[in-house]
Amino acid sequence: MITAEDHRQAILTAVQHLDRLTVPLANALGSTLRTAVHAAVDLPLFDNSAMDGFAVRFADVATASAASPVVLRVVADLPAGTALDPALNPGEAARIMTGAPLPTSADTVVPFEATAGGLADSLASVIVTEAPLQIGDHIRRRGEDCTAGTELVPAGVELGPLQLSAIAAANVARVTVSRRPRVAVIATGTELLPPGSSLNRGQIPESNSVLLASLTRRAGAGVVLQRTVRDVDGELRQAIADATAHGADAVITSGGVSAGAFEVVKTAVSEMSFVQVAMQPGRPQGFAAGPPLMFGLPGNPVSAAVSFEVFVRPALLAMQGRTQIHRPMLRLSATVAWRSPRGRVQYVPIALVRGGVAPATERGSHRAGGLARAEGYAVIPADVEAVAPGELVDVLLVS
Repeated sequence: MITAEDHRQAILTAVQHLDRLTVPLANALGSTLRTAVHAAVDLPLFDNSAMDGFAVRFADVATASAASPVVLRVVADLPAGTALDPALNPGEAARIMTGAPLPTSADTVVPFEATAGGLADSLASVIVTEAPLQIGDHIRRRGEDCTAGTELVPAGVELGPLQLSAIAAANVARVTVSRRPRVAVIATGTELLPPGSSLNRGQIPESNSVLLASLTRRAGAGVVLQRTVRDVDGELRQAIADATAHGADAVITSGGVSAGAFEVVKTAVSEMSFVQVAMQPGRPQGFAAGPPLMFGLPGNPVSAAVSFEVFVRPALLAMQGRTQIHRPMLRLSATVAWRSPRGRVQYVPIALVRGGVAPATERGSHRAGGLARAEGYAVIPADVEAVAPGELVDVLLVS
């Protein structure tokens, strides 16, 4: 057997970056940024009010209190979006709303809450009953977030809602991203029928293509073909040919890679090399460097899910130029005991529970129902034979 790390490295060595595309922000969600984004403007763009209130001169209100209020004449009304820049003479103020540009001659904002009349009585004069703590109170200064030219989002990052919002705020309308990988998912097995079918003895609902296609989309790729084939060499070869015709960058098969008598992936896909990996579940694996990349995953659902996480997901992310292709590892406490096979890394589907983590299902790579409760995988090293309650374990959170 080879280690999971060695098999993954052989896969990553074969990965090539996909083409770059420049797209509007509306089309970039979930894509991987290939060229760093720099702010086109200062953030904020100008000095502006952080509160609804009054733009004032600090010297005019420095001594204001409830016992000795200061009365100022209101000479302007400034909503957000205004271009006005009224001059404020001593004893004058401008009513100002949050986000509105600060008048050049003002140096402080007094919020409505520090006045006697508040919003209801503020268009002619204002009675300030509470002095600001310091000059510059409640002002957002130009460029205090970042200045024009600052790198806002580095290359290799997935563009989520927060990143896209920051890019838009910096007045950037288009970004350069990776083309999404085109992936074909093929489940093999004569016993497999579509979910909802009337099942005869020996037949089972097919779930692996649903699993793998969904995981593929979660990894930022698109599914160009999703098919189930019988354990017939010609059917599998035709499905792979159709995947190639659809421009697939990667083909993922499930089943047919073990040591049985009807292992269709082994018999039909001569391009693939087959190895035994020191992991549980997911020991039998197939791979071809292509193009397209070809992944032969085991057919048991938990094995397929773990194999995707360990081998396929990093490859799909690497194709897109993602900087971080591995999930961060957390150290959490096991709340129950379990055994682990010596000599193989164990990936245990876990659920988050009070006090730490616990297996999401009984042991067994066939337990598809237990995957519904899984929120991640505990990764138990090959030299560990048992996990005790309270022991810290490495956990990959995937949900």
